[in-house]
Amino acid sequence: MKRFGYRFTSFVFLAFYSSILITGGCAPKARVPISTLDTPEHHVSSGMKLLETGRLLDAEREFSLARELDHKYSPAYRGLGLFLGHKGDFISAFKTMSQAEKLAESKEERALTYVGIMRLHTRQKGRDWLEDVERYFEQARKTLTYLPDLPDPYFYMGIAYKEAYRFSNAAEAFRKVLEINKTLVDKAEHHLKHVQKIERAMPETLIGKKVALLEKVTRVDVAALFIQELKLDTIYGKYRPDKYGASLKSPEGGSSPQEIPIPVDVQGHPLETDVQVVIGLGVKGLGTFPDGTFAPNECITRASFAMMIADIISTITNDPALATKYAGNVSPFDDVRNDAPYFNAIIVCTTRGIIEAKGGIRQNIFDPMGSVLGADAVLSIRKLKEALKIV
Repeated sequence: MKRFGYRFTSFVFLAFYSSILITGGCAPKARVPISTLDTPEHHVSSGMKLLETGRLLDAEREFSLARELDHKYSPAYRGLGLFLGHKGDFISAFKTMSQAEKLAESKEERALTYVGIMRLHTRQKGRDWLEDVERYFEQARKTLTYLPDLPDPYFYMGIAYKEAYRFSNAAEAFRKVLEINKTLVDKAEHHLKHVQKIERAMPETLIGKKVALLEKVTRVDVAALFIQELKLDTIYGKYRPDKYGASLKSPEGGSSPQEIPIPVDVQGHPLETDVQVVIGLGVKGLGTFPDGTFAPNECITRASFAMMIADIISTITNDPALATKYAGNVSPFDDVRNDAPYFNAIIVCTTRGIIEAKGGIRQNIFDPMGSVLGADAVLSIRKLKEALKIV
């Protein structure tokens, strides 16, 4: 009996000693700061900025430095979770974010962890991803019952709604950020203007909604927009049956691409059929190049987009004279000479309100070599339909 008691006492002592080693002696030793700015807070702040600019490895370094200084600093794990999400390692990302939640010492830290999980679901877009984002948004709101002025949950809920094509909900969330008027104001204002423009454009197709979210549109994006959102092949067949009606019909009577070779750099592309059809329609500036390529990923300039739209107007209205109607006129734009090859097209589009000047109608800058915002491209198609009374 005494021997049993001795063994039991020894076991308890060893267990106690082991727990001390685990919680103290074996725990990683915190790094000693080497300067006044060598703090967990500063490194996480820097890491978040680097993450936004796409400098992932630099961001990881900053989050790791923060964790070295304080192994229980929740924001460091939150940052590492976001970094892993950007890398596409969502299993590790969610595990790290869960660790950040456990280490959160304040309601704000816990709420920001829920925001981090919202961001991971938005990036991953798994099954029922928007419902997951909404669930963690509600958790963040409940956590912030006494801290209602934290804008982050609303901002990233707005981003999620925007990427789910629920533009009205996104606008409401971004307005809430502006109402709080604390941080993220400039970003929220930018996104609000963007979704409001998309709402004005009223894209009718999935491709229209996808393109509307793009910061820059490419040649393949425009080809898909013309065929799927504008339905240009159908319009040409309806308004110019003399030229396009028969050529756009298969022997069975359904629509079919013309027998046009598919450019080598578009073969196998998900939108190759749209490219093939638009090449057959002969839209100025959207054909193949002399080497037989289409350059699907080449960004469209505002000048080239105007030339495409002007050519479509000329074709639909059967007015070839429109191609030179404004030749020699005084240019209303400081950055567009009246002898530029795209001058006439720009005037055709701006006088009809189909493409706006840069920064608004009263500006005298067009920015011909600038890129085309996706929402602007879709809005131009909407205005083109209205101008030509296309149903």
